[in-house]
Amino acid sequence: MKAVILLVGFEPFGGEPINPALEAARRLDGQRLGSCQVVARELPVMRGHCLERLTAGIGEVDPEIVVALGQAGGRVEITPERVAINVDDYRIADNAGEKPVDVPVVAGGPVGYWSTLPIKAMVTAMLDAGVPARVSNSAGTFVCNHLFYGLMHCLAAAGNTRRGGFIHVPYLPEQAARLGGQPSMALETIVRGLAAALGAIRASGSTTR
Repeated sequence: MKAVILLVGFEPFGGEPINPALEAARRLDGQRLGSCQVVARELPVMRGHCLERLTAGIGEVDPEIVVALGQAGGRVEITPERVAINVDDYRIADNAGEKPVDVPVVAGGPVGYWSTLPIKAMVTAMLDAGVPARVSNSAGTFVCNHLFYGLMHCLAAAGNTRRGGFIHVPYLPEQAARLGGQPSMALETIVRGLAAALGAIRASGSTTR
């Protein structure tokens, strides 16, 4: 494995022209955290296809750490996710028009997977950087959870030699304005918070649930 953090962010979905997860990933692409380099990739908001793209990215860059980013409208903080669950139950269709109901992400897979990132240390680092943050105990049941579960299943199957997990970020202000006063966070603040979180991951060799 290389000293690389693979940072993946989703394309826009749900009629939005922008996704803060992807914009933040692009801003962090190429940055160095000590001896570790951040490499960003875009993922489709499509059940199954996002996992194929993620697996290809892991094979391409051989990362030490994999961090997936997604948008969580209505949240006021950056939220590292604690657990992924083995269910797809979509409120809206994904970008391929799929809308599964009560379908497992991986047939016969475990009920859930814990993040292997130091989520509490990440929250502390973001708060210390002046960025609102908290641990989340639900990644939902849309494509974000699908990707999170699929990532952790993949890492577990490979012996958990890499660490991985998922972080949700709030809407951007321009989205909040279009959507009628939803909570939001400036992109510069999101990027600062994520940089602090990635630094905490790099500094820690253990997990904190």
